[in-house]
Amino acid sequence: MKAKKLVTLLAATATLATLLTGCGSKATEATQTVATDEAATEAQTEAVSEEAAAPSGDFNPDEEAGVSIEEIRESNGAVPVKAGTKAGVVAKAFENEYWRTLKEGYEAGAKYITDAGFEVSVDVQAPQGETDEQGQLAIVNNMINQSYDMLLLSPISDANLTPAVEVANEEGIPVLNVNDGLIAKAPYFVGPKAYQNGELAAEWISDKLSGEGQVAIVIGMPKAFAARQRTAGFEDWMGSNASGIEIVAKQNADWDRQASKELAETWMQQYPDLKAIFCNNDTMALGVVEAVEEQGADIIVVGVDGIGEAYTSIREGKLDATIDSFPYYKAQIALECGLRAMAGQDVPRVVWTPQALIDSTNVDANAEEIINWTPAEYVAE
Repeated sequence: MKAKKLVTLLAATATLATLLTGCGSKATEATQTVATDEAATEAQTEAVSEEAAAPSGDFNPDEEAGVSIEEIRESNGAVPVKAGTKAGVVAKAFENEYWRTLKEGYEAGAKYITDAGFEVSVDVQAPQGETDEQGQLAIVNNMINQSYDMLLLSPISDANLTPAVEVANEEGIPVLNVNDGLIAKAPYFVGPKAYQNGELAAEWISDKLSGEGQVAIVIGMPKAFAARQRTAGFEDWMGSNASGIEIVAKQNADWDRQASKELAETWMQQYPDLKAIFCNNDTMALGVVEAVEEQGADIIVVGVDGIGEAYTSIREGKLDATIDSFPYYKAQIALECGLRAMAGQDVPRVVWTPQALIDSTNVDANAEEIINWTPAEYVAE
């Protein structure tokens, strides 16, 4: 409770100061609000213990048993909905199409529930960039102070949202860690097996290269659980199944398209026999594709996420493949699990969401058919 009280006190103090300075422009008010959130976030971060701010510890969802949403539906039946439920969703940054698609999925899920006669609202927010850890924390703090009914969080790193999650746990607010960065103290994790992302890419690349050749890996943000697991899955699969494949380079590009392009340009000079590059997400993969095209090189490029631009690039014969984790449906699964948790149903710690490798052979297939998607059924709580 101490962290929440500190955040609330700072916010109230800053608000009083704003009132005393008189009426300013809207731009000035917005600046003061941002400053308030940042001050509160900094104070809260300082208030938590080193243990709370530390990385994820021993919890690794990829190593948990986990269940699918179909198994949960079979066990628990329809989804109980409490009238007026307000879900707070915090993504990474909407500059990335993946997170915009996730947002659309949450909103579509809420609309589907509302159209079924049950009132649910979803507030989806994100910081200004995929490295703005403090900004993302400030958003979650604000949602806690406004008493949202549940929190669905996709953290930038494994530690940046831990202080807020500790407070939410104390307040009894269900918290679901939805993919990407890992929150060890969140009661639930919803997402695909990140390790399997890398395995799928490795197997596909090995098959295309007949098990021989030099490859490289563009890593996302090293502090992100998904980046580490995707890389590990790729490396481990190659090590166990493709002795003729040599991983000659790997380096992070922090999810940035231009950085990954520049990295690929350097690698093509250093390794003229480079045959394939695996990227931890599609944004970076598309940057690599630009570099490969400009050099006229024959290099396989595989990404992760399944964003629309990646699909278009595959259709155009540029990007070779992506591992689609279907964020539009992942969001709906997360929202469903949040409602079940609110109602006291038995929701496992780890809920797996579907993923599939997409290449020229299935790029035009219907997503709902690929993952056998069926909307949930809802009942009043």
